[in-house]
Amino acid sequence: MPPPRSPLASARRVVVKIGSALVVEEHSAEPRAPWLASVAEDVAGLRAGGAEVLLVSSGAVALARRGLGLTRRTLRLEEKQAAAAVGQIRLAGAWDAALAAQGMRAAQLLLTLEDSEDRRRYLNARATLGTLLELGCVPVINENDTVATAEIRFGDNDRLAARVAEMVGADALLLLSDIEAPYPAVRGGDRRPTHRPPVHP
Repeated sequence: MPPPRSPLASARRVVVKIGSALVVEEHSAEPRAPWLASVAEDVAGLRAGGAEVLLVSSGAVALARRGLGLTRRTLRLEEKQAAAAVGQIRLAGAWDAALAAQGMRAAQLLLTLEDSEDRRRYLNARATLGTLLELGCVPVINENDTVATAEIRFGDNDRLAARVAEMVGADALLLLSDIEAPYPAVRGGDRRPTHRPPVHP
């Protein structure tokens, strides 16, 4: 009996959300470059099969807080925004390097909840994402934590990813996290991650 057909096999547009713990090495607070490279390889495989891929990536604050000396468990809003401003550059650079190694061009888009609720902003964001995909780019999307306050936050990138998937009419939404539960992999079958996921997804 042939193996079941992957739900991604027929997807033409896929949104993949990747949690902070998968992007950032806990002990060094550095990007998990080998793991990001393996995700980029998966993205290249999906694109080779005719799919367009958008990444929603956490990790900006985690990449910067240690270097800025912000080691307390809870940060003030202005501290978190400052860490996001520093870390977003590192996060975008890490994804740019990983995707470039597979011959792909990364594009950064930062959104707030207001961008998805105000019709004019929503249409503008959708048009920008559509144009980036037409140009062959891989959008890397994150919440704009440098300006978002509690009242205009998505709250977490799962919610942001769902809104992006709706915005672009995605056929599939994958949520990759470090929780102790199975989730669909970008490449073949299901995986059961641990709190320290393997290098290769």
